[in-house]
Parts: sequence; C-alpha cells; structure tokens
Amino acid sequence: MESGLTPGSALALFTAMAVLAAMPSTSVLAVSARAAGAGFRHGALTAAGVVLGDLIFVLFAICGLAMLVDALGAAFVLVKYAGGVYLLWLGLRIWRARRQRAEPESGIGGESSLSSFMTGLLITLGDQKAVLFYLGFLPAFLDLSALTVADAAGIVAITVVAVGGVKLVYAWAAARAGQVFGHVLGEAMNRLSAVILLAAGLWVIVRA
Repeated sequence: MESGLTPGSALALFTAMAVLAAMPSTSVLAVSARAAGAGFRHGALTAAGVVLGDLIFVLFAICGLAMLVDALGAAFVLVKYAGGVYLLWLGLRIWRARRQRAEPESGIGGESSLSSFMTGLLITLGDQKAVLFYLGFLPAFLDLSALTVADAAGIVAITVVAVGGVKLVYAWAAARAGQVFGHVLGEAMNRLSAVILLAAGLWVIVRA
C-alpha cells in the first residue's frame, strides 16, 4: 500500500501544527502562567498534558472514530463534568496557595507536578470540538485511508515535536520572565493561572 505520509505532506503538517500551536489560546496561557509562577518544569509538565490531549484526538482521527462524541453519549458529558470540577479545584488551590520563594525548580511535590500535567490535559480534552477539528484538519494534508502503522507513528512524532516544541518555548520564555522580574510577577502569574483554570472549568461545565 502506498504511504499516505510523504515528506512533503509531513513538512506541511508539521508547519501547520506548529503555527496553530503558537497562536494565542487557553493552553498557551496556562503553560505560560504555570512556568512563570512555578518554574519551567511546571510549564513543561503543563505542555506535556496539552500534547497528550492532542495525541488522543489525533489517534481518534487516524482510527476513523468520527462518531466518538455521539457514541459516548451521556458518558462523555459525565467525563466533561468531572474534568470541569477538577479544573475548578486546581484553580482554587493555586489561588489560595502562596508562591514558594525558593528556587522555582526545587521543593515541588509530586502532587503539584501532577496538577500541572492534568491542567494541560484537561484543558485540551475539555474541548469536545477538538476531535472534530482534527478529523477535518488531518485529511487536508494526507489521505487517512492510505495510512500505514509507520505513517501513524510519524504523525504522532510530528505532533509531539511541533506542538510540544512550541509550548516548551512559551514555558521557557515565561520562566525566564519570572526569574528576571521576580516574586511580584510570579504572584501575578499564579493568580492569572488560577483565573484561567477557574474560567476553563466553568466553560467546560457550562458547555457540557
């Protein structure tokens, strides 16, 4: 079977994904806020959550699960409610927490790291239209019916590098800004991060 992922389509797909990932969005704000408020590692973990959410949707599209949302029915709504409540809890937790004055990369517990990762994942999964976006986006660059296992692996790698790379740049820049401007900016970004999470949680619940 002829491959559905040619070098030209792979380059076009990578470029398009990188450009879309760089556009201002809730995920960009979340990654930046976590990095500036708690250090690069937290921004990177939030970015990893975003990438995993995108990978889930990409794999759904590759597998041809166009009717995923309808098939899950009420169960999908319950998942969205649970995700929205968790985002609200994270937002309140960050809002009430005092920013550590130690080095951004030190003294950070596993629970906090998991929270950063789940923030990125749930913000991405909270948008049920994302799977429909990928179902319409990927066919513009390649023939999904002609994809091989190797092609699917290539698309996964492109997604990780394009989306993850861009988000990491945002995390690095925001973390550097937090180091330069110090505690005041860190506190402000923590507040912004909390507001973003609260707004995202409410949005997920209202749109469920």
